[in-house]
Amino acid sequence: MQSDKKNLKRKYQQSARPMGVFLIRNNLNDKVFLGASLSLDGVINRHKFQLQSGLHANRELQADWNTLGSDSFAFEIVDELTPGQTHPRDYRRELEALEILWLERLAPFGERGYNVRKKTRDQILREIAARRLE
Repeated sequence: MQSDKKNLKRKYQQSARPMGVFLIRNNLNDKVFLGASLSLDGVINRHKFQLQSGLHANRELQADWNTLGSDSFAFEIVDELTPGQTHPRDYRRELEALEILWLERLAPFGERGYNVRKKTRDQILREIAARRLE
């Protein structure tokens, strides 16, 4: 019995999990929240839990969820990465690139979505430099 649990746990840990880009879509106004993860199942479960608990970091998404209810939202996988069998790859970089492509394609900002524009490297460096001069 104990060894069966250990074997199942080991198989789960060694199995490839779906990774890629996902959306949380507001079905009433078509606004979306876009994200990427190395574990799509895990990140979708985390977002569902946070929204149901009223703890989601995105206040606008949380407010709409609270007002409209869970039935007004859909969780969608829009792009998946397939793990390579031949040699290890840096999936984090690939996911970042995929997320950027989908952010550019969908532009889920302002009236179109719940995402907040990420700062560019240059913007971050300028802010750091400005703080040092203060």
